[in-house]
Amino acid sequence: MRMIKGNVSKWVTSMLLCTVMTAVTACGSASPSSGEATKQPDKPAESAKTAETPKASEKQKLVIYTARDKNVVDEIIPKFKEKNPNVDVEVLTMGAQQIMERVRGEKANPQADFWWGGTQSALMTAADEGLLESFKPSFGESIPALYKDAKDRWYGEMLLPEVIMYNSKALKKEDAPQDWDDLLDAKYKGKVIIRGVLASGTMRTIYSAMVFKEGGATDPKKGYDWLKKLDANTKEYAQDPTNLYLKLAREEGTLSLWNMQDIMIQKELQKQPFDFIYPKSGAPILVDGVGIVKGAKNMDAAKKFYEFLFDSKLRVELAEKLFQIPTRTDINKDTLPAWLKGVELKPMQLDWTVMANKEKDWMQYWDENIRGKGGK
Repeated sequence: MRMIKGNVSKWVTSMLLCTVMTAVTACGSASPSSGEATKQPDKPAESAKTAETPKASEKQKLVIYTARDKNVVDEIIPKFKEKNPNVDVEVLTMGAQQIMERVRGEKANPQADFWWGGTQSALMTAADEGLLESFKPSFGESIPALYKDAKDRWYGEMLLPEVIMYNSKALKKEDAPQDWDDLLDAKYKGKVIIRGVLASGTMRTIYSAMVFKEGGATDPKKGYDWLKKLDANTKEYAQDPTNLYLKLAREEGTLSLWNMQDIMIQKELQKQPFDFIYPKSGAPILVDGVGIVKGAKNMDAAKKFYEFLFDSKLRVELAEKLFQIPTRTDINKDTLPAWLKGVELKPMQLDWTVMANKEKDWMQYWDENIRGKGGK
């Protein structure tokens, strides 16, 4: 009996211990699992909430490659920053052709977001090479088909008539060349200073226009002969626009070929002794445009700048202050400045597609066989 009692006692004790241990184990495992089950889902929920926070106030960056004059950059960029204080803008200024070469060289790893200031020929070539992003801005329908890419890869911002520039202090208007062929007159020998051609979209356009004017698409020789005669009258080729303005102001030369807008800026804003002759036979009217670089790292900021740049009120203001001729056709002409209403834009008849395709070959020939040879 004692033995049975002892066994029963041990059995009861064992059962009690098992019950207690089971309860403790159950509580131990239930506690973390119930506690973590209620807390763990909260963490992803908080992360999702953070990810959905609007990014409008976050700092953005915008890298612009531009061929615009410093006066233009200084006028526009502060206005853009005022409206977009969260965008940090970096502007690199260079010749239009230099932009082309740089964007082309950086195709695999784009460093710029926005191309601001390119010739029609350069932008057409860039589009064909896959260097520009397709983007249709809100104002797209107000730009004529002639001044934009059919696939929305670039849009013309303004029109730039290419004209004859002269020092108005050294030359009377009636004594300056009145048309392109007048520049070849022997009396102007040593009076002409030209901005370095290959690095300048403006000069490449003017020189290509002369080749096309003389010989069309199939016979560039006549155009080359014309450029040889101009080279014979050219004193030197200035390395950049600043150098060109300096030499003309000092009367180291009295004549050049340049775009009307920059001449007006130098005349009216910088008070330089410059003026222009609009050639009687017509002028190449350059479509100066913009585009977003393909694969831009800061696409949102680039689109903001695109829209800002073409704002109709800004375009009127730039026509007044910086002598820009807008491409937008929906701007009320009564709001445009008086100087623009008085300008008759007579275009030279050119095939811009042919010029875009031939420009590289024509300019290479000029550089290797004509430049600096004195017309020989």
